[in-house]
Amino acid sequence: MPHTASLYLAEGPRVGIRHFTLADGDEFTARARESKDLHHPWLFPPDTAEDYAAYAGRLIEDPARAGFLVCEKGDGAIAGFININNIVHGAFQCGALGYGAFAHAAGRGLMREGLDLVVGHAFGPLRLHRLEINVQPGNTASIALARSCGFRLEGFSPDMLFIDGAWRDHERWALTAEMRTSG
Repeated sequence: MPHTASLYLAEGPRVGIRHFTLADGDEFTARARESKDLHHPWLFPPDTAEDYAAYAGRLIEDPARAGFLVCEKGDGAIAGFININNIVHGAFQCGALGYGAFAHAAGRGLMREGLDLVVGHAFGPLRLHRLEINVQPGNTASIALARSCGFRLEGFSPDMLFIDGAWRDHERWALTAEMRTSG
């Protein structure tokens, strides 16, 4: 179902970002099932109605999370998703980004545009100062996306996250509001 521009929190030339809704479950889970080969072994988005409802519910209700769908402006199709997790205010003002493109949209620059919009929203209305991305070293597409949006490599964390049955190493990338305005 197409979504009008008025539903977008921010827009670029080809995509808009908006919050998750429970009504997006059918399209999101179908896209996740179509994208299993693209996502494995890095990412496992919900691909059933029950799992989506729990996932979206956390993004909608938890103030320490903000979830965004990246949608193509022409038809409103969901191209991917970007979540800000572990949002901390006060002196830290930071959040950790997680994201995924869906197979039909991969390699088209839509997530680059969407991530730029989410970063602008995070440093604007959400009033965050720092965003972090933790990515497995072999996930070259995710690293390229982080780099293209101005994130800098800050370090390496062995056995950081438990993914796909094992503790996985991660590179730590970050961007601050000052880096974005000076870059």
